[in-house]
Amino acid sequence: MHSTRVEDPAPLDYATPPFPSLYWPYKAKPGVANYLYYTHDIWRYTLLWTLILFAVFHAAVAAFAVLMQLGKGEKAWQYVWVIPLVYAFVAGVEALLAGSFVGLILGAVYNAGYFRMSTWIPFIWSLINVLVLILSSFSIQGGL
Repeated sequence: MHSTRVEDPAPLDYATPPFPSLYWPYKAKPGVANYLYYTHDIWRYTLLWTLILFAVFHAAVAAFAVLMQLGKGEKAWQYVWVIPLVYAFVAGVEALLAGSFVGLILGAVYNAGYFRMSTWIPFIWSLINVLVLILSSFSIQGGL
């Protein structure tokens, strides 16, 4: 038995939608929905959303850390400017790793099954990345 592989599952008139291309998915009108077909596009959307969400969450935590230094005196304010820089660097490295890893896996799975991917899927997986980061920041005490 001879099997053939479809080389390009995308429609002939397909063009990668501009980022972010989110649409209201509930009862979307025909032609409104945007889909991704190529691994590179899936990876890029996932990476961009992960960078954005990690930046927002790390900026909020960095602002809280800076505000916690309010009653520490003048000595603390000499070094407090380092906090946002460190958080931004950490957020960028974490987002690059998490977004690339998840985006490439998503792209491989969707392309292996010849599925089209809604532009919402990279956003949701980026949100999952942030939630995993938040959950992993808590220490779990206790045991059996």
